[in-house]
Amino acid sequence: MTQATLRSPDPAPHAPSGTPLPSAAKHNARTARAARAAGASAKVLAQNTPDDRDRVVDFLRAASIIVVVLGHWLMASVTIRNGRFHAANTLTAVPMLQHLTWILQVIPVFFFVGGFSNSVTITAMRRRGKSSAEFVVSRAERLLRPVFVLLAVWVPLAILLGRLGLSNSLLGPATKLVAQPLWFIAVYLMVTALAPWMRSRHDHHGAWVLAALTLSAIAVDVSRFSFGLDGLGFFNLFFVWLFAQQLGFLYADGTLLRFSPRGLRGIAAAAFATLILLTTVGPYPVSMVGLPGERISNMSPPTICLLVLTVMQVALVLLARSTLTRWLQRERNWTAVVALNGIIMTVFLWHLTAMIIVLTVMSKVAVAQPAAGSAMWWLTRPVWFSALLVPLSALVAVFSKLERPIHAHTANAVPKAALTTLGVFGVVIGIGGVAATDLVQLGAPGRAHIAVITLSTLQCLVLLLLGAALLRPKANHK
Repeated sequence: MTQATLRSPDPAPHAPSGTPLPSAAKHNARTARAARAAGASAKVLAQNTPDDRDRVVDFLRAASIIVVVLGHWLMASVTIRNGRFHAANTLTAVPMLQHLTWILQVIPVFFFVGGFSNSVTITAMRRRGKSSAEFVVSRAERLLRPVFVLLAVWVPLAILLGRLGLSNSLLGPATKLVAQPLWFIAVYLMVTALAPWMRSRHDHHGAWVLAALTLSAIAVDVSRFSFGLDGLGFFNLFFVWLFAQQLGFLYADGTLLRFSPRGLRGIAAAAFATLILLTTVGPYPVSMVGLPGERISNMSPPTICLLVLTVMQVALVLLARSTLTRWLQRERNWTAVVALNGIIMTVFLWHLTAMIIVLTVMSKVAVAQPAAGSAMWWLTRPVWFSALLVPLSALVAVFSKLERPIHAHTANAVPKAALTTLGVFGVVIGIGGVAATDLVQLGAPGRAHIAVITLSTLQCLVLLLLGAALLRPKANHK
């Protein structure tokens, strides 16, 4: 996730590629930057939004994360009983809900709007003579700060709770749940780091890049399901999510806006029909999120189903674009979107911590959740969501300020390309490894499996720190 994606909207307006910004837009952009630097309110930032900014992108960015959060809260059927952590998935208990993931699995939309933001930023940085390394470092810097805050709280807390006698049977699953959002951070950073190179491929080959990524993803699935080469599934982390980012490039350059509403409806319908075939005649499960006990997951690693889902969702988003644009012209609506983007990274990283807090309280007062999918379960969902919002609001109030940049630094302080590449590798493997395990028994070997790499949690944390150090600019403080 990037500066533009996880803070209040990047003040730089999204002007068409190669078009100089009008003087009023430049003035508004400078005013917004100054306002943010001073910690201005969402209302001030909203009032200084350039007229040519694509507000739909900001709305989709925030909305997709909120849907992910609510989806986790709805799907996770978790209880703490007799000092043990019991986790299940509502989609397993109520299989008919699995079709809802075709709409509610909105990670593809986030990568799509991330591709738009990355493309716009790359264009602007190229105009100013900035390098690809500078782009990657600026994105990684703002992404990693709240990640380190989460780990700085939970790693010592897990150690302390273990020392105080909390059993690993409870602490292990709890910290694994808390660290779960980090897998997304790792994959998003990986895709973002490749954005400058992929943008160059886009500039030279256009939509043919999409065709190449699609064929590559199909080849991976065929190798997995026809020849048993399961290890190749890892490559679809690249092909599927780069496909979504590439669609964002096509939106940024105006290509996708040339489709008529009739054409978009046809694309959405064709993608929907393809999903039906893949999940009935084909070997793929209906759910677009991973479920316990499933032999095949559409999510981890991604399958061609998620690529088709991306096409369907992007077509639906473009169909709704005009309506959303009009709605976002209202000051109250737009201000809410700006405010939400200013805290969205904190909401995402801490929403499962909020769930652990509520579950702990419930276990202490002997309040149990109803059986997933039962009438009482549905009736109590508003109460459940309201209870979760209480600790989440407190966590956001404490930690959201850490999404803001601490200082400015000069552009020539950015590491060289080789060091940037090593830094990204260390950070991606480190974060991905932590997400794949828990925060208990940090030194135990072989707990994190990433492709062909097996590491302990402590080794993952060290890799993360080393990678971040390589990416850190040698700042000249202003």
